Amino acid sequence: MGKVSVDDRPEKFLDRYDPLKDPMVQILRPDGTCNESLRPEIGGEDLRRLYRFMVLARLMDRKAVSLQRQGRFGTYPPLEGQEAAQVGSAHALTRHDWMTVSYREAAAMMMHGIPLALLFTYWAGREEGNHIPEDVRCLPFQVVVGSQPLHAVGLAWAAKVRREPLVAITYFGDGATSQGDIHEAMNFASVFKIPCIFFCQNNHYAISLHRSRQYAAPTLAIRALGYGMPGIQVDGNDLFAVYAVTKEATDRARAGGGPCLIEAVTYRIGAHTTADDPTRYRDAREVEEWRQRDPIDRVRRHLMARGLWSEAEEKRQEEELSAEIEAAVDVVEQLPPQDPDNIFRYVFAEMTPQLREQQAALREALRRERR
Repeated sequence: MGKVSVDDRPEKFLDRYDPLKDPMVQILRPDGTCNESLRPEIGGEDLRRLYRFMVLARLMDRKAVSLQRQGRFGTYPPLEGQEAAQVGSAHALTRHDWMTVSYREAAAMMMHGIPLALLFTYWAGREEGNHIPEDVRCLPFQVVVGSQPLHAVGLAWAAKVRREPLVAITYFGDGATSQGDIHEAMNFASVFKIPCIFFCQNNHYAISLHRSRQYAAPTLAIRALGYGMPGIQVDGNDLFAVYAVTKEATDRARAGGGPCLIEAVTYRIGAHTTADDPTRYRDAREVEEWRQRDPIDRVRRHLMARGLWSEAEEKRQEEELSAEIEAAVDVVEQLPPQDPDNIFRYVFAEMTPQLREQQAALREALRRERR
């Protein structure tokens, strides 16, 4: 990979944006019209491909919820409503860049090269689902809230030490911003100008806690000022705005400009997880209001207005993607039964004496059952 000069950065947003005064960046409006002066360079075929990924994520998400309700998957965290935030930001990366995620970033992971069947393997409760392909620079799902930014900073720091023009992006939610790990990661990254993008998907709820009870500042992007890095708020349901800002941030970081905090304002349409009942803490009218800002609808309207999409293509694509999803389910459900010894593996390089005792006890119990 060639070197990038700081002077070559085509900056449009970051250096001009004031998180204390400026409104969030929006380019593609809910009705599908576009601010042409800010429209990023995304060709027709690329836009169709990104739209395909967004629809795949939506259909995959709904299938996963259904499979969990049938007892075929474990607890699942829906991502419906956040497709533009994930697909748009991931499109700004190269395959050489690193990605660290929480538990809701399946769309971003697929964009970065994680196979759908592997994601389904994870949600089916199989340890094999954590075996990331060697050629994909993405860490597994992180369920511990707010810890993955530390991992991203470490990866980006290593790249800087090695003089590799790589960037790490880390995804987290608004609730995670209250964790000390986030503070440590952003402070360290800013002091040492680590090429790390902190991408907050502000979906309004930390499980059941509304953002108004999570922080008193008018935005989360403002917090970047305290760390001495750029902070910018974007419409997280706007594919164009998310991509444009993230691309500028990655170009800046790759050129030695250091980290950036991006707050993508979006909404979680479904439950926090399939173990959650969102009707207990939010109003149906609020959900409906956000449905009107659906990220997929606005891209489809834009494509159709430009003559790049049709109802016939929409139907054909949905059939193809549904078949692709079913094929991924079949891959998982045809896997051989798991070895009971897996309960004791994958935690320590060498099992502790206590684990060996428990393993022996389980083996004996299973032997007796088979008599």
